[in-house]
Amino acid sequence: MDFVQLRSFDNYISAHISLTMLQDAGINCHLQDEHIITLDPFLSPALGGMKLMVYPTQAERAVELLEQVDRSGH
Repeated sequence: MDFVQLRSFDNYISAHISLTMLQDAGINCHLQDEHIITLDPFLSPALGGMKLMVYPTQAERAVELLEQVDRSGH
């Protein structure tokens, strides 16, 4: 099954906060290009950042959770 991209991050910490929150909610997700950008942060703009990827069937729920956090300001 293919994954779909929900968000892109240039910051490792923000990416992992979102990733962990979704995983704790039972969402199957991962960060694409995490390792290469961690090794060479200057590649981030060229690669489009670290991409938060989820299963298409879980994308709607993942977006809801991320938007809920955005609205709460945390």
